[in-house]
Amino acid sequence: MNETSSSTFKALQAGLSTEGITLYLFWLGIVGMGAGAIYLWMLQGTLSDKYKKVAIVAGIICAVACFHYYRMASIYAESLANAITFVDGKAVVGELSAFPTAYRYIDWLITVPLMVLEFPLLLALGKKSKGLFWNLGALSLGMLVFAWIAETSPLGGGVWWSFYIVSCIFWVLIVKQLYGQVTSAASHLPESFQGQLGVMKKFIAIGWIIYPIGFLLALSSNESFREIAYNIADVINKVGFGVACVIAAQMLTKFEAEGTIPTAE
Repeated sequence: MNETSSSTFKALQAGLSTEGITLYLFWLGIVGMGAGAIYLWMLQGTLSDKYKKVAIVAGIICAVACFHYYRMASIYAESLANAITFVDGKAVVGELSAFPTAYRYIDWLITVPLMVLEFPLLLALGKKSKGLFWNLGALSLGMLVFAWIAETSPLGGGVWWSFYIVSCIFWVLIVKQLYGQVTSAASHLPESFQGQLGVMKKFIAIGWIIYPIGFLLALSSNESFREIAYNIADVINKVGFGVACVIAAQMLTKFEAEGTIPTAE
């Protein structure tokens, strides 16, 4: 048995403890993201050439996350294995010395800007799309950089709270942009599409709430609660959001075939 297999086997002794459940959710994330990527790429055939990029990007988001979840699961499993001791033949989980924070933020720095790219890709507004992407992309990067600084600062300290609050402000600005500029840019599209666009916006406005809540869970006695929140949120907000994007693209493909998409003013 090699060292990696040995660490994994030992980590599994955590069973259904908080740490054990966290490890299972990392593995679920690998499967969910991988399956999501394949499924979303398969849906390209249901889209016109103009909107195939929506499915391609959605699949890339999940594929990148799948790789990073594989790496994060390995780091967490090793840390968990090192934290386990045996007392009277029973596994006792101590405090974990390391969490895959850096890998998680590297993943987010790649995938989150790609997620907001889906809105200008879907609306296909030419030069206006570039401005919209750069605005949303800059806000998303600002949100993540400040959150990363907070995450690596002393827990519960002044820097931790300050950068956390600034990160949340960037998120609010993203939501404001979605319900302002994006809504305005899509106002010429059929009303039935507006509802699906609303679903996409809700993933950012409501689905992303799990992240600041998860961040605060680090204040609890067990930081693995934060990892549980992040893992659940990632699968929902990457795979679910990708499916919502493709459904919206399928609607526009149908309208395009029918010739019922009015020109933007």
